[in-house]
Amino acid sequence: MVIFTNSSTGKLKKLPPRYNAIIMPLVLSILMSCIVSGISTLTSMGFSIRFFAYWMDAWLISWLVAFPSLLLVLPLVRRIVAALVRQA
Repeated sequence: MVIFTNSSTGKLKKLPPRYNAIIMPLVLSILMSCIVSGISTLTSMGFSIRFFAYWMDAWLISWLVAFPSLLLVLPLVRRIVAALVRQA
């Protein structure tokens, strides 16, 4: 059973806007740490039979650092970007 589906249409329900502050850094940290750890693992050990296992170990550690780091620095990054980019 999927928690966030509308039973009448079967479409995925969207979360309320108040969750944006946690979902955006969550998704960003998952994707970025996965990509960076994969490239780093590949360049350090090359492609081998154990590559995927090493990559997943590296990704987990990377994500455990990336997610809380994003939660801490994202407000600062938003202020820096606001100072550099003109409003539309």
